Parts: sequence; structure tokens; C-alpha cells
Amino acid sequence: MKNTRPPLMLAVPLAAVLALSACGKGNESTSPVPSNPPPSGTTDAPPLAPPAYPPPAASTGVTGGDTAGTVSFSSLEVGSSVDANHKIVAAGTSFAPKDTIYASVETMGPGHATLTARWLDPAGRTVHEDSKELDAMGPATTAFMISQPDGFPEGNYKIDISLDGRAVASKDFSVKK
Repeated sequence: MKNTRPPLMLAVPLAAVLALSACGKGNESTSPVPSNPPPSGTTDAPPLAPPAYPPPAASTGVTGGDTAGTVSFSSLEVGSSVDANHKIVAAGTSFAPKDTIYASVETMGPGHATLTARWLDPAGRTVHEDSKELDAMGPATTAFMISQPDGFPEGNYKIDISLDGRAVASKDFSVKK
């Protein structure tokens, strides 16, 4: 005669363990109440989606608007001074020969990127090139500047902006007496 009692004695506790573990798992995935409720006066909110930014306005005189990675170009402005946040205070496209000329580049999005400004003279030669590394957490403004103690020759100049080696913007300006 066969003894069936020992396997049956093992099967009952195993079934109980499986049933109890299934009950706990079902509550986790279907329960609308968090296991650790927030303090009173607070609510759980879904994670925020990144804000949508409009492309640069056509009236800025900027060409480009391309993106690279998660950091993307937003706008370019030139002027004769910047504030503490690197934004242009006095915008313009015509400068005196001994002016310091600033470029303010706005980017958006988090991540690491390299922003490069290349200043070109009236003949299209590079007068100055400068790169800055960005470790952005979101929207950021980066300022570039150029000056010559003896003054710039008169003519039509240009600044080209690239983001991670890709051209994203260009702006023309002039130097006049």
C-alpha cells in the first residue's frame, strides 16, 4: 500500500504560501492607494512632462533652430552689453569700431553639449572662435564676446553658432564709425 500522506502534507502549506503571496502582489498593482500615503495636505501628482518651447521667432533675424541631443538651440541675440544672466541688455546690429560686441545664445533642455561661436570679418575670415561646455538642467543662456583695442575695421560681420559641431544659427551685424 502506498503512503500518500507526506506529499499531501507538503502540498497544503505550499498552496497556502502561494495563495498568500498572490494576494499581496494583486494589491500592489491594482490598489489606487499608495502603501505610504503622503503627509496630509499634499497629493501625489504625475511626473511633469518637459515644457514645450516654441521655435525661434522669424523676427529675430536668426537662421537655424536645429537640435542636438537633448540640449537644443532656442535663440541668438547680439548687442553692446549683457546682464548678470548673460542676456543682452542693449540689442543692436550696428556697432562702433571700439565697441565690445556680445552674443547671447539661449538653449533649452537638459544635458551636456558644446556651444561654439565663430566671429567672421567682412571677408569671411574667422576673427575669433570660442567654445563653451554646457551642463544644462533646462533653459540656459550663454554669452560670448569679442573686442579689439585698436577697433574693428568698418564693414559687415557675422557670427555663426554651432551646437555639438552642427550649425544652428547665424546673425549679421555691422561696424560703422
